Amino acid sequence: MKDVMLSSRAKAAVRLALDEDLANATELAAGSWLDATSEALVDSKALATGEIYAKGSGCVVAGATVAKAVLKMVDPRIKVEILKPDGSQVEPKQPILVFRGKARSILAAERTALNFMQRMSATATLTRKFVDATRRYGTLILDTRKTTPGLRVFEKYAVLCGGGANHRMGMYDRILMKDNHRRLWKGGNPDALDEAVTAARRRFPNLAVEVEVESLRECESALKAAPEWIMLDNMSIADMKKCVRMCKGISKTEASGGITLKRAKAVAACGVTAISLGCLTHSQGSVDLSLEWRSV
Repeated sequence: MKDVMLSSRAKAAVRLALDEDLANATELAAGSWLDATSEALVDSKALATGEIYAKGSGCVVAGATVAKAVLKMVDPRIKVEILKPDGSQVEPKQPILVFRGKARSILAAERTALNFMQRMSATATLTRKFVDATRRYGTLILDTRKTTPGLRVFEKYAVLCGGGANHRMGMYDRILMKDNHRRLWKGGNPDALDEAVTAARRRFPNLAVEVEVESLRECESALKAAPEWIMLDNMSIADMKKCVRMCKGISKTEASGGITLKRAKAVAACGVTAISLGCLTHSQGSVDLSLEWRSV
């Protein structure tokens, strides 16, 4: 799992987030940002040691490297040690990061660092719950494109931290025919999905092709062209099992549509290759993290 901060998009997003909090944040290297409260009350030479920890149990860490990047972007002289790397599960008040530097700099970076970590760790924690629930079946837990605009790179990284896997990053790296595409293909003819697969492959021969189906009839039609993936959308358990048998040795199967943690085990037991879940990134909320001083 590569550090998300190797991404140019991640670096740009962190800088933009800091710009929301600090005046002239685009000139961070020059130290021209403004935290009015700290400038009024905290000695410019004061040093402090701080740490970030989770308040609740069962938190899976995601974004420790992002928090470090935030601190270093505000002040490169801050020394940061990651005690619990991304993907670790921590207990309440167990330090995740510890850092030392100018108190003003740490206070300036605090909220941005926590904002990234809280949401990313919530995604990782929820992902881990689905992974644990389906582990015995070896089912992949996939994210979707239902992400926060501009923050997809962080949210998909958080899914990896939780033990899940990434679906396509955008609309450019896989063919995915959903219901609205199908309706525009030959009037939505359910018996012509194989022709749609062939047409897609002809145009983009190097991309995997996935077709969303809602019935056994549509699944049978798509399978005639052997797409790499068949998405079983909002299907009953009974129909899902039938489709998995039909697809065996031909296409991988992805279950999707309103799958809750309670239902995930039954869906995985159908034998699907993967379960995709928009809730990982659109309903995850935030975990409760805190930054506290060790010494000042």
